[in-house]
Amino acid sequence: MLVAEKITKRFAGVTALAGVCLEFLAGNVTAVIGENGAGKSTLMKILSGVYSDYEGQIQFNGEPVRFHSIRDAQECGIAIIHQELNMIPYLSITENIFLGREITTRWGTLDRKAMRTKTRELLDKLKLPIGPDTLVAQLKVGQQQVVEIAKALLVESEVIIMDEPTSAITDSEVAVLFEIINDLRRENKAIVYISHKLDELFTIADRYVVLRDGKSIESGSMAGIDHDTLIRKMVGRDINIIRRQSTDQPYATLLSVENLCLKHPVRVQDNQLKNISFTVGRGEIVGIFGLMGAGRTELLETLFGLHPKRSSGDISIDDQTIQCKAPIDAIQSGLALVPEDRKKDGLVLGLDVQTNISLSNLKTVEQAGLLSRQKETTLAKKYIADLRIKTPSEKQAAKNLSGGNQQKIVLSKWLATHPKLLMLDEPTRGIDVNAKNEIYKLILQLADEGMGILVVSSELPEILAISDRILVMSEGVLTAEMSVQEASEDRILKAAIPKSMSE
Repeated sequence: MLVAEKITKRFAGVTALAGVCLEFLAGNVTAVIGENGAGKSTLMKILSGVYSDYEGQIQFNGEPVRFHSIRDAQECGIAIIHQELNMIPYLSITENIFLGREITTRWGTLDRKAMRTKTRELLDKLKLPIGPDTLVAQLKVGQQQVVEIAKALLVESEVIIMDEPTSAITDSEVAVLFEIINDLRRENKAIVYISHKLDELFTIADRYVVLRDGKSIESGSMAGIDHDTLIRKMVGRDINIIRRQSTDQPYATLLSVENLCLKHPVRVQDNQLKNISFTVGRGEIVGIFGLMGAGRTELLETLFGLHPKRSSGDISIDDQTIQCKAPIDAIQSGLALVPEDRKKDGLVLGLDVQTNISLSNLKTVEQAGLLSRQKETTLAKKYIADLRIKTPSEKQAAKNLSGGNQQKIVLSKWLATHPKLLMLDEPTRGIDVNAKNEIYKLILQLADEGMGILVVSSELPEILAISDRILVMSEGVLTAEMSVQEASEDRILKAAIPKSMSE
């Protein structure tokens, strides 16, 4: 249905794609796999009309096409669902689906009834039992993913590109998404599926295409391929997954948290966090697991001073009680937070690598009260080398780098503050297995050097691989604490499931 022939795309000083050739078949789910920086997102942006200046040719249903905008691609029958969902939160589902494609009456006014009826049909088809007038802001992330698919179905797309569709949704929402994909496959749609979660590819994909360093390496059927073979094809070599070596030595207490509470921002009589108490030792890695809405992110944000008016409890570092009324207080006390959404909260995408790295560290790169470009460049080059950030130079805009390299910039920014406690919220979300391994290696190295590490992750294998101790949260409460030797996936999940769901 869709063929890419010798696609080449260059950015300033960087060849993102070099002669890529691949094809997507009707009635098939084709997994596009590759490391961060392999060129997957760039290729998808060309196929969906985001980039129109490239070399090579695209054929759709046997006819050569060239899209100059996303609308061009949509009208032809190609839709993309981005990893960062593109919806306006305070418009309704109907308004989001029809934005730019409104149905009007013969008098030129909006035909709200017709749009609402069509939205209801799409939502029924996608098994989403929610009213068309519901605001997108009130939907869970998984439900927003379904609305994005409804937008694609509105224009009767023949090719639907899904970029990391399961990166921020729960297992039950993944199951619903896979049902929808199976329905689309039966309707003879071509599904292009990008994911770093290799296990799910064996469930949903018919074929695979491998990109490496901007080149198409190989394609074939998923039948008969195993996990390790797929990784070898992606990175060109075997990868040994890093694991924390267990130790019986006790850790000296670095962070102590007692009776931490956080009031709900809207329902002030409710608490988002309820009497949370725990410790983190110097050189210890403590993993935090919980289902979506358990309060994991809110816990890290509260420790970092983001909700001072709604929080209460005692926090101490090195036996010294600290009062974090703002992030600057937390930074000065030796805390650092790598946020869950690196693009929204961790980076200034339009600024270069060098500026992003020095942002939280301006005092060390100033001279006589003025910013020293020389000191800033020296600092950036140190962390580009230490964390092996793939960038043409420290002057490259952060938005032009792959997800894994963007995450390394955020890590660099905080490591440059020399924190005592590093808090990581979903540090490997949306990055490939090799970049994950590099970040695991860095976390273990920092812990070995005596830094306390607090890691939030939705991936159980990740928590079990790198933690010394595991805390489990459910509905704002700490429901279990166990050493990694005592932990199992079943035990952790049992503690993470809210009582209302397990009864």
